[in-house]
Amino acid sequence: MCVMAEGDKIDVAVIGVGRMGRHHARIYAGLDGANLVAVVDADDDRAGETADRFGCADYETVDALLDAHPDLRAVTVAVPTLQHVEVAGMLLERGIACLVEKPLAPTTDACRALIDFAQRSGATLAVGHTERFNPAVRVVTDMHITPRFIEVDRVSPMTFRSLDIGVVMDMMIHDLDLVLMFADSPIKRVDATGVAVLAENEDVANARLLFENGCVANLTASRLALKTHRKMRLFSEAAYVSLDYHQRSGVAIRRSDNEQALVEIRSQIEAGADLTDIDYSELVNVTELDMEAEHDPLTGQLQSFLHAVATGDSPAVDGAAGMAAVDAAERVVAAIKEHTWAGLGKARV
Repeated sequence: MCVMAEGDKIDVAVIGVGRMGRHHARIYAGLDGANLVAVVDADDDRAGETADRFGCADYETVDALLDAHPDLRAVTVAVPTLQHVEVAGMLLERGIACLVEKPLAPTTDACRALIDFAQRSGATLAVGHTERFNPAVRVVTDMHITPRFIEVDRVSPMTFRSLDIGVVMDMMIHDLDLVLMFADSPIKRVDATGVAVLAENEDVANARLLFENGCVANLTASRLALKTHRKMRLFSEAAYVSLDYHQRSGVAIRRSDNEQALVEIRSQIEAGADLTDIDYSELVNVTELDMEAEHDPLTGQLQSFLHAVATGDSPAVDGAAGMAAVDAAERVVAAIKEHTWAGLGKARV
């Protein structure tokens, strides 16, 4: 592995400049630590348009990219998930650092293959779980709470992209990654159900994960909603936290901030007092979480990736974390397939 001085510019490229890849190219083009040398896309017009916009070269194949830029150090891989092993594997074998858009690969076996490529060459392998860099998530991470129960809702209107995979791999996997991070425990059991409405795979899904430490997570994902809604709630003995990913906002109710009020209320209840006129919302001390952040989550993710490439440090979301999220998603999809529904066969309204 070639470790560079952190102040040096790192030659980077973006492979696949569809919806997400274009954003990676845009941000790389404006980062002080990056030198965007090229974009690659099988659609020659799309590649050319992106290259013209951001002042770099464009190629139709990865081979052409590597022939023209033999000293390339890092890439974003934003091709369809089924091509991740083929594309990222080729680059990792050559020692080129890869930030692979989520999910890392379509199966855990494929994830393991990419991890093996990276370990053999010493190349950095990072996974694009951008929500890790959401300021709302960062604030809760810094609180170091141990959740007993986690509730997540991620719903949005249909975009008619990523229909080759279900909503679990497309959307819920963001939250599976976060839930695994917060629960910090192996999964013991998964129960799930899902419905395919427009696509062949599930468009709506709900999963209940029980972890070995006793934590329970309930996740809902839908790509059939009329508006975007992304929220997480965490319940622990120390605090209750409510996050809105979309608005990048959140509140916390800490036990330590409400201890005296709780003691007084318990005393009144034990004394038989009539508390029906008390406004509970005015009783508790609610703290607005500070969500100030210099950059958007994707910018933070790319800066973190470049830091790992420059220093040799482990990326914030490494291959093992990416594989864990895919494994959880596979278990949810398997549970959906095993779920039985007595209403099947009844007349539709």
